[in-house]
Amino acid sequence: MIQLAGLDLNASRSGKKSQEKVPVISKRGDAELRYGLYQAALIASYHNDAFRRIYNRMLEGRQGERVIKTKARVKIAAKMLEIAWTMLKNNESFNPNYLLAEPVHPR
Repeated sequence: MIQLAGLDLNASRSGKKSQEKVPVISKRGDAELRYGLYQAALIASYHNDAFRRIYNRMLEGRQGERVIKTKARVKIAAKMLEIAWTMLKNNESFNPNYLLAEPVHPR
């Protein structure tokens, strides 16, 4: 599901050290969905206490990394997509406990 939205992080590291390449989102999925989810993650990282805590935890000790804030927001957007999918699949309303769950990635 994360791959279908194009929110999976990847980097072309052929022959380069991992520090030299910055992971980017694959952009293989629906651009409008990706944009909407990123904007929701951007607002949530500022205005929602639970998402702000998750965002700050992702940034802890990594402030010097390149584009870390964007990467953290992409991860929050992916988490939002997982939560929305779970809510639709189980036909239930939002449960804040979903914020504590790790995303399920198909292998």
